[in-house]
Amino acid sequence: MNQAIAEPEPFPFDRALRLWQRVDPLRFGKIHASFGLFALSAAFLASGCGHHRNARQTPPQITAPPVEPAPQPQTAETNVPPPPPPAYTRSTRIPPTPAPPGGVTDQDLDFILKHRPIFSEEGLATWYTAPYKGRRSANGQVFRDDELTAAHLTLPMGSLIVVTNLKTRQASAMRVTDRGPFAGGRILDLSIASAKATGIYRDGVAQVRMDVYQTPKPMETGGRWCVQIGAFHSEHQALKLKEQLLRRYPSANVIEFPGEDSYWVRIRPEGDDREMAESIARRLRPEEGEAFLTRLD
Repeated sequence: MNQAIAEPEPFPFDRALRLWQRVDPLRFGKIHASFGLFALSAAFLASGCGHHRNARQTPPQITAPPVEPAPQPQTAETNVPPPPPPAYTRSTRIPPTPAPPGGVTDQDLDFILKHRPIFSEEGLATWYTAPYKGRRSANGQVFRDDELTAAHLTLPMGSLIVVTNLKTRQASAMRVTDRGPFAGGRILDLSIASAKATGIYRDGVAQVRMDVYQTPKPMETGGRWCVQIGAFHSEHQALKLKEQLLRRYPSANVIEFPGEDSYWVRIRPEGDDREMAESIARRLRPEEGEAFLTRLD
């Protein structure tokens, strides 16, 4: 037989207060606040006794305190403001100018037939090949012997030209994809395919006329220019000239790099400015090496 569970009687707070007043009425005012806290605690415990299940409390999550930077000692260097950013920032990478497969297309040949050249130049042309497999031309593409391409010092990369052998009258269209030749008195270096198409391959060098039909960028204005100096037989000579040029032109970018069988020094003036590059080329002494004004883009 189940017995009913008797509900707990409420605690007689009023009776307790009267008893405390009779026992010590003088101390009642002093302990009134303490007894009030005691009464509230007792009420909370009494109300909790009527529940058969206690609510499970979730433990508080412990997180790491925020990390504050350690205080920096105040020194003379700490109070010095950072130097201002340089007014001129050079991008060392030149955007690639890809040429179509083979060098020229049927559309290029059609354009040549319908237009007149915008510039012509005569001089010596020779041919060259890559010193190692996978060598990249100055336009960013891998150099190929079987494409109708050529190297020129100053024409904008990707220019469409026609080269005519003045001795045999053989002619061929091609595109400028590289820089050179770095040899006095020569205006063009041809790929093997271009040299064969113009009858230069057997002789190695020939007098040619170069007709320019199209340039992706203006020839006379703009562009990014430098001066290439060499060739030096030893790396020591190149490094020595590099140190001299760095002292003479502190705002320029001067590098030395190996060629096929020699060493070169290249100086890029501030802003890759053409007038500054031409001025540097004029001031170089002959004993410092032969200087070539070269366009980078």
